[in-house]
Amino acid sequence: MAGFSVQRYAPERSTWGRLTARDSVVRRLDWPLLGSAIALSFIGSLLVYSATRGRDSLTHGDPYYFLFRHALNTGIGFALMVATIWLGHRTLRGAVPILYGLSVLLVMTVLTPLGATVNGAHAWIIIGGGFSLQPSEFTKITIILGMAMLLAARVDAGDQLHPDHRTVAKALGLAALPMAVVMGMPDLGSVMVMAVIVLGVLLASGASNRWVFGLLGAGTAGAVAIWQLGLLDDYQIARFAAFANPALDPAGVGYNTNQARIAIGSGGLSGTGLFQGTQTTGQFVPEQQTDFVFTVAGEELGFLGAGLILVLLGVVLWRACRIARETTELYGTIVAAGIIAWFAFQAFENIGMTLGIMPVAGLPLPFVSYGGSSMFAVWVAIGLLQSIRVQRPITA
Repeated sequence: MAGFSVQRYAPERSTWGRLTARDSVVRRLDWPLLGSAIALSFIGSLLVYSATRGRDSLTHGDPYYFLFRHALNTGIGFALMVATIWLGHRTLRGAVPILYGLSVLLVMTVLTPLGATVNGAHAWIIIGGGFSLQPSEFTKITIILGMAMLLAARVDAGDQLHPDHRTVAKALGLAALPMAVVMGMPDLGSVMVMAVIVLGVLLASGASNRWVFGLLGAGTAGAVAIWQLGLLDDYQIARFAAFANPALDPAGVGYNTNQARIAIGSGGLSGTGLFQGTQTTGQFVPEQQTDFVFTVAGEELGFLGAGLILVLLGVVLWRACRIARETTELYGTIVAAGIIAWFAFQAFENIGMTLGIMPVAGLPLPFVSYGGSSMFAVWVAIGLLQSIRVQRPITA
């Protein structure tokens, strides 16, 4: 009919259709990455419970005290991951100056009377109600985001093929400020992780190798100078001495690592059984729910259970490498590379110190160790990786 037209409407997708469509967020998530992280947190909850259920002095008589808090921390971390995916790494790119400023402010707050000392490091803010905050964990994220923003800005805009020397210098200055504050706490373990993050970011950015070799040389010279000038605290010097000679003080500073090796060695192939480890139930290994949680796996789950943790960590790193390789923007590649460097070194250091091949540095095992700040930070990192994958172009 003249003057009359029929407008065709595409039928609306059902809820299931929206969730399963090829361009949906759910379909585009990296499920092996997410599943491995969830599995690590679940295993961690069992290990934390085993390590703490009989320690009345820590649990206040409630054997589920740490299990509940570990589950709560994991739940909050998962919610932060969802929020990070929803916001997107590109949106957070615009908020980097604010996030960086807040993280530096929090780290500097530790050096005020609001800060508290735990295990020799003045690196915590006591919130109350049994909860505390370690700002240096979040500083790792802001260093990655801040350096990525600076190094990728002109490259992603098409103005450069690689970051120039001035841009690299600015990025290093951005990382140096919080690292200097954290070193003053002193929290040598976190500084070591941040230094590895910086190297990983520079390598991924395509910056001149002269910067990388220069930083390696400067780091070596700085470590020697710190040692010679006596800038390390006594407990840090003692840890390095015990690492160099485990028999130096087996009842003192070398006690932790010696008991850790005994626990892991007693597990054999299949372990003594969950909740059945004599070293764990006998409370011979200090800080077993945090820094030395891997000893519970080694003793009670044996080589097979401990190996499963390594495999799951390997899957996380493998999927993160794949995300870094497949993204089409340098910013996403740098962010993913920084997270890879962070997770890889921290896991190696944590497991290495329980085996006696690395000095004790007070670093948690990602996703597994008890600790809210660490759990929140690693799940935000997973959210960043998922966002990079979700927002990449769909190929035909």
